[in-house]
Amino acid sequence: MAHDIRILTEAELRAMVPLDTGLVDVVEAAFVALAGGQVIMPPILSMDLAAVHGEVDVKTAYIPGLDSFALKVSTGFFDNAAKGLPSLGGLMTVFSATTGQVQAVLLDNGFLTDMRTAAAGAVAARHLAPAEVTTAGVIGTGLQARLQMRAAHLVRPFDRVLVWGRDTEKAAACAADLAEALGIEAEVVRDPAVLVQRAQLVVTTTPARAPVLQAEWLHPGLHVTAMGSDAPGKGELAPEALLRADLYVADRLSQVERLGELRAAIEAGIWTRGTPPELGAVITGAHPGRQSPDDITIADLTGTGAQDTAIATHVLGLPC
Repeated sequence: MAHDIRILTEAELRAMVPLDTGLVDVVEAAFVALAGGQVIMPPILSMDLAAVHGEVDVKTAYIPGLDSFALKVSTGFFDNAAKGLPSLGGLMTVFSATTGQVQAVLLDNGFLTDMRTAAAGAVAARHLAPAEVTTAGVIGTGLQARLQMRAAHLVRPFDRVLVWGRDTEKAAACAADLAEALGIEAEVVRDPAVLVQRAQLVVTTTPARAPVLQAEWLHPGLHVTAMGSDAPGKGELAPEALLRADLYVADRLSQVERLGELRAAIEAGIWTRGTPPELGAVITGAHPGRQSPDDITIADLTGTGAQDTAIATHVLGLPC
């Protein structure tokens, strides 16, 4: 028997899905589900297309209790800017969790990934950052830098944001956008060490393959969320930073060992702390989180298929 398949365009999705605390709660629930141990989430399927300076990633997860699950394909073709095209693209196909039939195709061009990634950063800040944050900093100047700061501001309403990037003009544009979006003071900082020193919450949002944040910059009362390392070879934090932290938390252990900041620490032979906790365990209280205002905490976010299924299912429940 034929059935209707819902097709939503990027424009429709942008009108439907705001970056708000409700979305943060949706993504937080995905972390809680992961902590429960019943989620079925295969390893990320990645394809590196070096000949065309591109990459393709496929993520999925089944979360018990949800009516649907998503299969997401993300593309990054980094020569597209010269062709007048966006670098990132992709879509999500949503299936019934009971019949396997296609329910929807979400032609989001990476928008939903951007939103759930930002919301995941807010979840990390909600559970790991100091209770009082007056100054936040972002290392990076792209779309995700803007979204991460907007999301963090939902859960830790700071009144100053610092921006550092290799390109000062891009950093200035990012700071101006954040000042307008959040109605707060935004400042370009020339030295990333100074940015970290002045902030209580720092998010790194770069595709760096060499550290952009050094271990000696960490100070009591700091939380760092690193979300740029999502593929082998990438890494934003000096491996020693993980050891300087009082608490290092992974979004998914099996992923950070291969793709995240932990990979470099393991390869360097300096990781001696055994199995780090996952963020879901901190949320549920199964593992202690920040113990003191002076703790140094780090969250390593590689992005999970559970987040994609969570936001896709959320979307299908929203009014058109």
